Amino acid sequence: MTQPFDVHAATLVWRGDGETLVVEPWGGDSVRVRSALGDVVDADWALLAPDPASHDGATVVVDGARATLTNGRIRVVATATSGKDWQTGALAHDCRLAFEDVDGRPLFSEVGTGGALKLRARSYRPLPGGGVRAGLALTAPADEHLAGMGQYQQDLLDLKGCTLELAHRNSQASVPFVVSSAGYGFLWHNPAVGRATFGANRTEWAAESCRQIDYWVTAGATPADISRRYAEATGHAPMMPEHGLGFWQCKLRYSSQAELLAVAREHVGRGLPLDVIVADFFHWPHLGDYRFEDEFWPDPAAMVAELRELGVELMVSVWPQVSLESENVAEMSRRNLLVRTNSGIDVQMWFGGPSRFVDVTNPRARAFLWDRCREGYARHGVRLFWLDEAEPEYGVYDLDAYRYHQGQALEVGNLYPQAFSRAFWEGQTADGETEVVNLVRCAWAGSQRYGALVWSGDIHSDFPTLRRQVVAGVHMGVAGIPWFTTDIGGFGGGRTDDPAFHELLVRWFQVGTFLPVMRLHGDRAPAAPVVAADGSPRNPTGAGNELWSFGDEVYDVLSRYVHLREELRDYTRELMAAAHADGQPVMRGLFHEFPDDPEAWRVADQYLYGPSLLVAPVLEAGATARRVWLPAGARWTSLVTGEVHDGGRWVDVDAPLATVPVFSRDGALAHLVGRIPSA
Repeated sequence: MTQPFDVHAATLVWRGDGETLVVEPWGGDSVRVRSALGDVVDADWALLAPDPASHDGATVVVDGARATLTNGRIRVVATATSGKDWQTGALAHDCRLAFEDVDGRPLFSEVGTGGALKLRARSYRPLPGGGVRAGLALTAPADEHLAGMGQYQQDLLDLKGCTLELAHRNSQASVPFVVSSAGYGFLWHNPAVGRATFGANRTEWAAESCRQIDYWVTAGATPADISRRYAEATGHAPMMPEHGLGFWQCKLRYSSQAELLAVAREHVGRGLPLDVIVADFFHWPHLGDYRFEDEFWPDPAAMVAELRELGVELMVSVWPQVSLESENVAEMSRRNLLVRTNSGIDVQMWFGGPSRFVDVTNPRARAFLWDRCREGYARHGVRLFWLDEAEPEYGVYDLDAYRYHQGQALEVGNLYPQAFSRAFWEGQTADGETEVVNLVRCAWAGSQRYGALVWSGDIHSDFPTLRRQVVAGVHMGVAGIPWFTTDIGGFGGGRTDDPAFHELLVRWFQVGTFLPVMRLHGDRAPAAPVVAADGSPRNPTGAGNELWSFGDEVYDVLSRYVHLREELRDYTRELMAAAHADGQPVMRGLFHEFPDDPEAWRVADQYLYGPSLLVAPVLEAGATARRVWLPAGARWTSLVTGEVHDGGRWVDVDAPLATVPVFSRDGALAHLVGRIPSA
């Protein structure tokens, strides 16, 4: 029998029935698998070229129709078959992969043929234009627990049993990296629109249009080990700068330089800590002008200078939409720097007037965008940018209607938010900026290396939504995005004069105190009109969204928590250093530190802020007490009462409105005991 495998160094290649399958070591304890009709291609959507030294010891052993690739903790067994189909008589060639840890314990495998079922593990359906609709079918442990995959608006911590759309929407960020309690991490290295299904009987990955199947797998003894390898493979987050560690103030929207400065002065005058204040959307003349409107923002450089004297940085909103009335639209259209519609009129969004999107998958468009933002903002001293609409948010999510420089949206569309962050990272670092952190409404694999701080989108102001943001933050951390935040209070639906919203705001503020970035934002009612000197209307401004906007009782609680955030600064800096250097999430599921505790994979309404603080927020209206799971393997000290508990048990704790239950692990951060408000 002819040898079914080719081996080049530690790379294994199989060919048959028009397919090429390549399995190769890709970093420590990890492999990359590519399969295509024809030859595989060297796509670098998210994966970085590995350091060859990281898998120096990788080996391939071929024994007839069976080949085994071993790289550190992971082992891949390829089994090839050839012969005639018993029904048709046609020659058939096949190769199936199984993944094990170095001890031979199964992780998952490609599905078998099923005998007469003739199942395919890797499937391809050719499409007009040369691409394929591709699918991958796997058999995984029925009892595994799964986490990661980015941000979906649901409150399910364990993704086993879920089906997830691989596409971005406002408040949905598809980051296709999943971690299993069975000891592996899996990256679907494909920016195509598709679907992931984690069934009890089968795991399936599907791409609507692509050139090849491409995925990366790592094996690790703990979730922390897997996170470390994933960061090595797709890039580390930068070190969070000092102004990312404290409190950020924002609302929809400060309508003028005078209003924004007045808020900053009041904040500092009251002795409230403030690191960043944000100028939200429609500070510009038209979408896509990338500059301040002179009448309302007459001297941006002076504004930035005064804020710096107050110890505050300015963040400015940038949208990827370009109005058909923008001063830049003609040049951008002529130079092919905008997203195209496959048929019909090139209008992709209507909010703020008809507009198109910058095609940030085009390196020339990224350079043009930064050139305009340098002129409109950076030359005035602006260092922080809020990259809104980053999915992008089409008026209708008919993604087969659009095409980018790098391909059809169905094939490469999920790359867009990563490329949007990349545009600013490339521009800022080329201009000498060394502390890049930009707020962005979406992400894909690899976004973290471009200084992407992801927030959870335009979410509603209610308790069920707050609960979903806790779960979203945990999943984003697992998916390799350590910088996460959310609109404290929710984006829409809150009134400054509503006692029910006051309760929600306090509970959300308590969560925000223990998020990677603490940021107050929202569109509060009642709104007020904004009118230019000539009588023409501008986008309205929401009601006040400052700590003092909701009455004295609320202010008393919020001010205590914003000071508590300052007391957490040194600890938060340590967490950001671990994210930067070691790839560890800042906001963690209990399972990250306690993977052997079964309950830790199930508790969805608690989380860890780093390794040492367990946060158990109140996520129900009217609740003043709750049950808390304290994981086994540690002793836990209440930061409210100082009481010490053994782990591996549920405890019932009081939680009046001013109080969030927080526990420290094994005596850590003892100086914080008693610092949580108790009434």
